[in-house]
Amino acid sequence: MLQILDSTLREGEQTPGVYFSPETKLLIAKLLDRIGIDIIEVGNPAVGPEICEAVALVSNAGLNAKIGAHSLCRIDHVQKALDCKIDFLGIFLSVANHRLERDYQITIENAIEQVVEVISYAKAQNPNLLIRYTPEDTTRTSIEQVIEVASAAVQAGADIISIADTTGYATPFKNDRSYSYFVKTLKEKLAGQQLYPKIAVHCHNDRGLALANALDAYQGGADIIDVTVMGLGERAGIVDLATLLVNLGEMVESELPWEFNYLKDLYHIVSEYSHISIPPILPIMGKNAFTHYAGVHVKAIAKDPMLYQSLDIASLTNKNNLALGMQSGRASVELALEQIGQEGLTNNRVFMNCILNEVKVLAKRGTGIDIDNELPHIVNQCFAFDNCE
Repeated sequence: MLQILDSTLREGEQTPGVYFSPETKLLIAKLLDRIGIDIIEVGNPAVGPEICEAVALVSNAGLNAKIGAHSLCRIDHVQKALDCKIDFLGIFLSVANHRLERDYQITIENAIEQVVEVISYAKAQNPNLLIRYTPEDTTRTSIEQVIEVASAAVQAGADIISIADTTGYATPFKNDRSYSYFVKTLKEKLAGQQLYPKIAVHCHNDRGLALANALDAYQGGADIIDVTVMGLGERAGIVDLATLLVNLGEMVESELPWEFNYLKDLYHIVSEYSHISIPPILPIMGKNAFTHYAGVHVKAIAKDPMLYQSLDIASLTNKNNLALGMQSGRASVELALEQIGQEGLTNNRVFMNCILNEVKVLAKRGTGIDIDNELPHIVNQCFAFDNCE
């Protein structure tokens, strides 16, 4: 069964301006655990003592999910993570030629030696530790070098190899730039050496392709997919949790293990503590995701919501909404009046025309009309007219 790794508390905190206290990380981790997330990545303890505190706090909370830390491929950094009593450790080191030459200034052989040394050390300290090795910037690295270092990493004790699209370079359906190609090739070549690690994917959204790449990776046989709430992360972030889960729901043949009803609370809490608003047009969790506006749409969904949406939203604890504005018609106004308990007004055609006209005038300001607060004022205004024609 596919596993989900949530990195809101690690990758998500790399969003400029975002900070989660240890207590906030625990709150978020508990919700992620209730949803059924398999691995929760809390942070990199080497960054500072507060992240150490957060990782240890979540690790000791008795959650069902495996609790993980992120680390450079250095023994001193790994030891800081191990001191937090984690279940999962992610170690990363690029073996891309441009990185080896311009940044590390070492050879591929030196890099592999370092990877083997650090993974062997971590496994020796805790044989039950789940270890992921990531050849950072995997998708821009020679596949031969990825296979070489992955093979050495698995033999040293790595349980998972992560294909990281660190710069958002991967492109679905484009031969050797696609995730399905990387996943299938890596699995095939390692199996040929009698090595069978799980394959994880970490898809950045620089080109807007993170979700497409994640689904392509799933089709290619990926075992673990990394996500964050709202797709938070470096630059344009990574795959959004809710969007991935809902789309996987259309693809996974077995019964889904995730509790979707906790998503709404999770997104509001992450939004509150990250000080980043949930984009209204964010799929699944955005305010407008199930809000209908155009008159013909509203008229149809009043009869059957599935006439203008393809998702059953009951499990998401969401509801269908309607919006009033320039695109509204009589059906929209009728439903809006019912929403505020004024359905008795809908039989008065002249009065309805007055309300609709005022709605369209107010819409010219370029902002949405608050049905609960502004529509009653419009109704009162129309009542005040001597003749609503």
